[in-house]
Amino acid sequence: MEGMDALTHLAERMSLGELLEALRALCRSYELVAHHTQGEFHHDVVLRLTEPRGLPGPVLVVSTNCNGGVKEVLCLEDVPEPDALWHARCPDGEFAPVPLPAVRGRARTHHWFDPCELLAADARSELRPEHRRRQRGGGWEPAR
Repeated sequence: MEGMDALTHLAERMSLGELLEALRALCRSYELVAHHTQGEFHHDVVLRLTEPRGLPGPVLVVSTNCNGGVKEVLCLEDVPEPDALWHARCPDGEFAPVPLPAVRGRARTHHWFDPCELLAADARSELRPEHRRRQRGGGWEPAR
């Protein structure tokens, strides 16, 4: 498998656990660089590949829903800042206009939807209003 075929193959695993197993088989090892959440329903897992064999670049950003279902896999030239990811996704949002490293490839699954919907003031939440607060940039997080 080469390039986009390998990236699509990883995304089609549909769960983070299965994707990581397939990634280990393809690239032997990876480093977990970061895990960021935005709101209750979005996670970005940033991975640096030791050997990006067959993939178009050395860094993957695996976006999942709250259940670990893979929404999107980005292949990048370098590790992105969280604001860079969100500014690229939602340029009208409240994120700093940090440049996103070069995108080498992208694969989306049927779990994908416009992530800007998560940032709206009326975004759905499973937290009661008295137990949540608006997160920087949008979305809800537990009140502390």
